[in-house]
Amino acid sequence: MANPLRDMSLIMQVLLALAITVVLVVVGVYVPGSPVAQERDEVDKAVRERAQLNQEVTQLQVYRQRYSELKSQMDALNKQLDTLKTIVPEEKETDEFIRLVQGAAAASNVQLRRLTSQAIVTKEYHYEMPFEVQADGPYFNILDFFGRLGRLSRIINVGDLVFADPASGSNKGAKYPVRPGTTVSGVFTATTFFTKPSDAGATSTAAKPAGKP
Repeated sequence: MANPLRDMSLIMQVLLALAITVVLVVVGVYVPGSPVAQERDEVDKAVRERAQLNQEVTQLQVYRQRYSELKSQMDALNKQLDTLKTIVPEEKETDEFIRLVQGAAAASNVQLRRLTSQAIVTKEYHYEMPFEVQADGPYFNILDFFGRLGRLSRIINVGDLVFADPASGSNKGAKYPVRPGTTVSGVFTATTFFTKPSDAGATSTAAKPAGKP
């Protein structure tokens, strides 16, 4: 029996072999279920998953940058809150307030004669804690004392200043020796603030009816 392949020329045999190879490759690649087709599908799937993961990573990087910005803002707000708590504390901290006033007076060489607490005044968002203060000293020392009060970490408002004659050595019946060089003696109200309700109960001056105790 004659073999048709042997009757072909060498070039035709090569071309036929190439054609058969191409057909086998095409069948292996495009026929569903073939190993090559399955491998190609897995590669395509992996490429798609990688692209999706890259997109998610890009989105997460944006959130990461945003998180850093938010964390910086939170840190700044916490520092600001700590500063505000120092300026207007939650508690009364009466002892600390007295220590601050006495320290300012000592630094200015001003003599504190009296520091009397007054009724706490209730406001909408805070409480006022006034003290009646009696002090005396040289004029410029008194000015320095008020300046130091204004520079303290805690807010202290000074008002209702009433001057008295230091030579008399008396104010509202309280007699004391006057130091040499004293030129100013007076009584004023020093008011500080806090935000938490007082355990002792806050008294609102505005809530008292006129003409009643």
